Amino acid sequence: MLDRSGSAVSIVIGSRVYRSAFLSLLIAGIGTSAATPQLTLFLIRELNTPLPVAGLYYVTNLAAPLAGFLIGRLSDRTPERLLWFRICALVGALGWIAMAAAHAVWLPFVISAVALSIGGGAMAQLFAACRDELSRHPTKADNRVVAMIRMAFTIGWMLGPVLGSWYGGVFGLRSLLVATAVCVFGQILPFGTQRVQRYQNPVPRPPSDRRQIDHMMPLLVFTAVCILAMTGDTIKFGYLPIYMADELHVSDSTRGLVIGIQPLLELLLLPVVARLADRFGSLWVMTGGAAMGLAGNLAYATGTSVGILFLGQALTAGLWACVGVLGVSIAQHLYPEGVGTASGVFLSAIPVGSAIGGTIGGLGVAAIGLPHVFFIPAALTTLATISFAILSTRLEHTH
Repeated sequence: MLDRSGSAVSIVIGSRVYRSAFLSLLIAGIGTSAATPQLTLFLIRELNTPLPVAGLYYVTNLAAPLAGFLIGRLSDRTPERLLWFRICALVGALGWIAMAAAHAVWLPFVISAVALSIGGGAMAQLFAACRDELSRHPTKADNRVVAMIRMAFTIGWMLGPVLGSWYGGVFGLRSLLVATAVCVFGQILPFGTQRVQRYQNPVPRPPSDRRQIDHMMPLLVFTAVCILAMTGDTIKFGYLPIYMADELHVSDSTRGLVIGIQPLLELLLLPVVARLADRFGSLWVMTGGAAMGLAGNLAYATGTSVGILFLGQALTAGLWACVGVLGVSIAQHLYPEGVGTASGVFLSAIPVGSAIGGTIGGLGVAAIGLPHVFFIPAALTTLATISFAILSTRLEHTH
C-alpha cells in the first residue's frame, strides 16, 4: 500500500483494518449504549439501592483517566497494538458479566471503577491502531477516514438505547447486562487474528521523566479544555427533559424528538467537520465547535420555545461532531511519540466530563434553578473556546 488519495469511503472499504474498526465500533457502541441508560434503574430495582447512592454510580468514571493512561503507556511499549485492545475488551466483558451477577450494592461501583474503566480503554487502543495505519500508509483524507470510522460508534449509540430499552423490558435488566458483555467481547471478532504493528515514530522519545512531562503538557492542556467544553452534556440530558416537561409543558413525543435529534445531526455533521479540518486545521475547527457549544448552552438557558431548544441541540451537535472526529486525532498529534497514551488520556476525558457535569448540574439546579443552570456550562464553554483559540495560535504549526 502506498500513499493513498480518494474518498474516505473507498479508503475504509479498501482497508481490512479500517473495515474491522468500523464494525468493531458499531458493535461496541450498540452494547455500551444499550446498558448505560439502564444502569441506575438496575441499581434501584435489582439491588434496592437508595436513589441518592445510585446517583453516585457515575462518579466511578473518575477512575477512567488513570486506566486510560496506564493502558496507553503499556500499549506504547508493546510491538503489537491490538494486543491491549483485545485485553481491554476481554476485561470489559468480564466486568459486565460480573455486574449482571452482582447482588451487593457496592459491587457495581467496584466493577465500574476497575473492570469497566479498563474495558473502556479498548476504544482508545483501536484508534491508536488506526493512527498507526494512517502513519504507515498516509492518505490525503486522514480526518475523513477517522470520521468515517467514528460514524460507526455514533450509529451504535443511536441504536443501542432503543434496543436496550426493549431488551431489558422483555428479558430483564440482568439479561441486558449479559448481552452487553457479549457485545463488548464481540468487538474483538471483526479483527479476527489481525495484527497491527506499532508505528515507530521518527520523533525521538524524551530522555528523562521531566522531558516526558513537558512533552505531554500540550496534550494535558488540550484534554482539560475539552473537559470544560463537554460538561454541559450531562446537565442537558439530566435536566433539559425536566425543564421541557415542568416549565414548557411539552408533550412526551416532542421531548423525545428534541433529545433524539442531536445524535442524528452529529452523525450528519461528522464528514462536514472532517472536510473543514482538512481545509482550515483541526484546532481552529475545534475552536468553532466550542463556540457552537457555547451558543447551544445559551439557547438552553434562554429558550422559552421548542424551536429555540431545537436550535440548541443543533449547535451542541456541532460541538460533539468536532469532539468525535477531531479530538483523538489532535491528541495523537500533540503527543506523537505515544499515540496509545494520547488516545487513552483523551478518550478517558469524556467520562470525566460526564462526572463533573453531573456534579455541577446537581449543585447548580439547587442554587439557581432551571433553565438558568445552563449558564454554568455556557461559562465553562466560553473559557474552553478562548483556550482553544490560544492553543490554535500557539500550536498551529503542529497541524
